[in-house]
Amino acid sequence: MRMLIIEDERPLAGAIAEGLAAEGFVANVAYDGVNGLWRARYERYDVIVLDIMLPSLSGYEVLKRLRSARIWTPVLVLTAKDGEYDEADALDLGADDYLSKPFSYVVLVARLRALLRRGAPARPAVLTVDDLTLDPARRRCRRGHRDIDLTAREFTLLEYLVRHKDEVISKTDILSHVWEEHFDGDTNIVEVYVGYLRRKIDVPFDRRTIETVRGAGYRLRGGAR
Repeated sequence: MRMLIIEDERPLAGAIAEGLAAEGFVANVAYDGVNGLWRARYERYDVIVLDIMLPSLSGYEVLKRLRSARIWTPVLVLTAKDGEYDEADALDLGADDYLSKPFSYVVLVARLRALLRRGAPARPAVLTVDDLTLDPARRRCRRGHRDIDLTAREFTLLEYLVRHKDEVISKTDILSHVWEEHFDGDTNIVEVYVGYLRRKIDVPFDRRTIETVRGAGYRLRGGAR
């Protein structure tokens, strides 16, 4: 399995590459965003480890350009920022997973193996449910011909619901995918953000796209009026 590590901290990049080699992976390293983007676009990799804070071109921009180019190689983002919005921004732009520095090498390898098991299914550039469209690469949401302004968290939540259209999604699943795996805050935050979304994508258009399934969670329905 070939992996690309885009990380400007050379000792860390070297340690990751050496560790992955010991696990049987072939790991190549790029130390800046421009070189990393070039290698990710024109060389074949099974997974990419991408730092956010990079010289010449940020990890956010690298990720955005990869997804805009319809390159769906699984990407695990590394960030030194301890902020949920940084993680949400990365997921909005098409990241498949993330780890905050400092991180456990054992956890890193486990998550990379999980990404490899899932592979890189083709993902449409624009997600559509009836006249509601969501463009993850450009972080753009529209209902018909009207743009809808969403926060990073609202966008991530809506994207998750759209990708699971017509499925009942529990609060636990939403928290682990939109917030974090071990979220220990008030679970009512999900209801709050679902309310925010309804007021933006449904109420002004007299729609009922997001349905509450009592005792089970939420479902985003196609063909809802």
